[in-house]
Amino acid sequence: MTMNNPLAAVLSRIGNAERVGKREFTTRVVSKAVTQVLAIMKEEGFISGFSEEQDSKGKLLTVTLSGRLNKTGVITPNFNVGTDEFVSFEKRYLPAKDFGVLILTTNKGIITHKKAKEANVGGKLIAFAY
Repeated sequence: MTMNNPLAAVLSRIGNAERVGKREFTTRVVSKAVTQVLAIMKEEGFISGFSEEQDSKGKLLTVTLSGRLNKTGVITPNFNVGTDEFVSFEKRYLPAKDFGVLILTTNKGIITHKKAKEANVGGKLIAFAY
């Protein structure tokens, strides 16, 4: 059986591990988008770190949790968001103003909505974390 959304699988595993109090987990789901989203989450302080390892069956991704994450998930469908539309999506997906991040893909790469506001670019919403 194929996996429809690898990013959703990793983010739900992060949320589940955080909920039960685990400090670390390992998954086989590795892609460029997943590693870029995890890098953003590390930069924002939601996870402590992650590392890729190679074993006989393929790549492994080990994620170390920090205990600061309340909720994370993907946004489907991937809404197009312009530079003036961030406020409505912040109200929809984040619990309060300046609490958490929306992660979007732009022509400048995968970035947070805060950096997109500074760079004055729009894109497609792919995930949120707070």
